[in-house]
Amino acid sequence: MHFIPRSSAVGGRGGAASGRWIPNTDVYTTDTGLVIKVELAGMKSENLEITVEGHRLRISGSRPDVCRAHKCNFLVMEISYGPFESVLELPADYDLSQAKAIYVNGFLRIDVPVAHQLHTKSTKVPIAEGN
Repeated sequence: MHFIPRSSAVGGRGGAASGRWIPNTDVYTTDTGLVIKVELAGMKSENLEITVEGHRLRISGSRPDVCRAHKCNFLVMEISYGPFESVLELPADYDLSQAKAIYVNGFLRIDVPVAHQLHTKSTKVPIAEGN
């Protein structure tokens, strides 16, 4: 099993203290490639951006806090809001130039096929809206 290094622009799982957060992410392999599943409840696909830089996959966006009352006192606050960024360094044997993404029911799924040849240019991955 490969270890997939992950980071954010500020490092670590910052939350409100740093102003950025890193969403919960699963990464697993299948017979055809790699799957990245990111938990992003309360977001819209147009507020997400996925970019590829060499073997790095950068997922970023901002989750709005639209449900909170104007004046409230939290007893528990575990949900992160505001800007986030997650960067995954993927093994070279996957073709990020052919990545496909879909956002359904609060989860972003990115499928990355096994590489047949290597690509290193920087690109954006379009996100389809699911039902």
